[in-house]
Amino acid sequence: MIKLGSHVSMNGREMLLGSVEEALSYGASTFMVYTGAPQNTRRRPIEEMRIEDAKRRMREVGIDPADVVVHAPYIINLANPDPNKRDFAVSFLSEEVRRAEAIGASDIVLHPGSHVKQGVEEGIAYVIDSLNRVVEKTPGMQVRIALETMSGKGTELGRSFEELRRMLEGVEARDRFSVCFDTCHTHDAGYDVRDDFEGVMETFDAVIGLEKLTVFHLNDSKNERGANKDRHANLGKGYIGFERIRELVHDPRYAHIPKILETPYVTRDETAKKREFPPYKEEIEMLREGRYDDAFIERIRRRHLKE
Repeated sequence: MIKLGSHVSMNGREMLLGSVEEALSYGASTFMVYTGAPQNTRRRPIEEMRIEDAKRRMREVGIDPADVVVHAPYIINLANPDPNKRDFAVSFLSEEVRRAEAIGASDIVLHPGSHVKQGVEEGIAYVIDSLNRVVEKTPGMQVRIALETMSGKGTELGRSFEELRRMLEGVEARDRFSVCFDTCHTHDAGYDVRDDFEGVMETFDAVIGLEKLTVFHLNDSKNERGANKDRHANLGKGYIGFERIRELVHDPRYAHIPKILETPYVTRDETAKKREFPPYKEEIEMLREGRYDDAFIERIRRRHLKE
């Protein structure tokens, strides 16, 4: 079975159980969650997350908790030059690792950080030191920290496979780390994901090693290759295109890797700014069937407005 899903929410009384049900409503076989809002540090205790109820439901429908992906919040910056803020990031990421371990997830995805104009060399050194400290604070944990490929906007670290390799080579417990390959980010960073995906993956294998690839984020891009902007687009609505992502999803070499959609919510109409409707049911269906419907955005609007 293709391990295909999307980002889902986790809030209210249902918590992780609600996440499972949302994923099932999209026809997903895996999913990704933040353990709380990605922009802040407010978190419910592990005991209130309804993890055992969620695992029971996952067993009923054939979802392996190990295929669930957790995403660390955006506010974590392990490269922050301020030592107090870096200490906070280390402590909070350690707590997130414990939550991911409790869920049974194999990976927690992390944006490596931003060097905040101190320079790439110093920024990477801080990331390595911070990651080593997180491992020290979470002994015996099995969940991996998956460093995400980044678009290179601003002072982001991880914009190239070489930068990620330096982080992976610098950490002490290397088996605790892996890589999340984001199609939009990698395209925006300048790699030819659309027309030379085989070449991109050969480069990834030569620089990092395919054995380190444990999560895909599936996103089209609103930007031309190399724009360094990170603006996700719905499938087939950007510069990567549906066909490339479809081929990735059905490639048997990556069948064991969870593939997560993070495409934008759909607006009520062309003029609306508020994004209201999740596109994942239709996008997952198109990817599974291998057929693109150019009018799927309008179908989503009609379905939700009718509901």
